[in-house]
Amino acid sequence: MGIEQIASEALRLSSHDRAMLAQTIWESLEAPYLIDADMPEDEAIALAKQRDREIENGTVEPLVHTQLMFKLRNARAGE
Repeated sequence: MGIEQIASEALRLSSHDRAMLAQTIWESLEAPYLIDADMPEDEAIALAKQRDREIENGTVEPLVHTQLMFKLRNARAGE
């Protein structure tokens, strides 16, 4: 079954079930997509500030959702 068929079927689900499915899929991803949810608050704040500095000084460029999805789809197509 291809992604298009799976997506078509998933979009027929209720919004609650789609959210649950999305969460399940997201949680199944390996690093670098996940950050330790048990990270202490002070470390999480330090990481957020570091990433903000990286964006501000141009070290990294933030992506909008559509850019991220495009990159993920292209990465998968290259497998």
